[in-house]
Amino acid sequence: MMSKRRKLHKFGNLHYKDKMFYIISGIILTVFFILVLYPCIFVVSASFSSGTAVQSGKVFLFPVEFNLNGYETVFKTTSIRTGFFNSVFYTAAGTIINIVITMIAAYALSRRDLAGRNGIMLFFTFTMFFNGGIITNYLLIVKLGIINTRWALLLPGALSVYNMIVARTFIQNNIPVELLEASQIDGCSDIRYFTDVVLPLSKAVIAVLVLFYGVAHWNTYFNAMIYLSDRSLFPLTIFLKEILIAGQIDPATVQDPELQEKISQIAGVIKYALIVVSMIPVLLIYPFIQKHFVKGVTIGAIKG
Repeated sequence: MMSKRRKLHKFGNLHYKDKMFYIISGIILTVFFILVLYPCIFVVSASFSSGTAVQSGKVFLFPVEFNLNGYETVFKTTSIRTGFFNSVFYTAAGTIINIVITMIAAYALSRRDLAGRNGIMLFFTFTMFFNGGIITNYLLIVKLGIINTRWALLLPGALSVYNMIVARTFIQNNIPVELLEASQIDGCSDIRYFTDVVLPLSKAVIAVLVLFYGVAHWNTYFNAMIYLSDRSLFPLTIFLKEILIAGQIDPATVQDPELQEKISQIAGVIKYALIVVSMIPVLLIYPFIQKHFVKGVTIGAIKG
């Protein structure tokens, strides 16, 4: 018995092999974390450094010759300001449209008394794997008359079938049918039940959907590149793509004459500053919905 206990040597409440597994896993995950974190730190440090320090490769971990020329140029560039406000609008309006349509569809398909529910779900699921392609979608946008308008970025993709299935499963598994029966006995309509009961009890999954849809709208550039030709409607990602490819900002879009002379010297800093600016909204929003994220995804992902 004693030899068996020695063989099953433990540290605390963990078996020796379990302890080694956690240590090795922790080391591997720490290494991956550093590999992912360092590029972010480098981008932030480079955005606060001087153009000569960035071009000469002196920036490694901390800013070198600290200055704010990159951010000053970014915020004084007309096209970037326009793109930033456009992205905010597309993200806010698009996410609201997405949440409304997704939750309505999810609630309807969660009702077991919905006639033809399985057939409707099959129809939705079919669109996850098959679509008409880019040309067909473009022709559709043209026929709808929303080409080169803000609606071209808001209406296509207004419903994600995957997100709808997550929301539907959440409603099925977390809102008792007895609440619906009780509300019907009290004479409550379906619309009022949806707005006063279902939505308040679905805050966790709604928070997850806000994050999914919001990040997707903020990072979108492909639809804008295809459907928009008016630069005043471009989101920030289009201007970011142009600047990263061209390597610099067009001096004509900068209103300050002194900054126009500096642009060629701080081209690298401008790119890093613009990347940081494009990340800020997502970084600000995520902490407020992070507490709902795991709960909403795990509960909503259970097969119903």
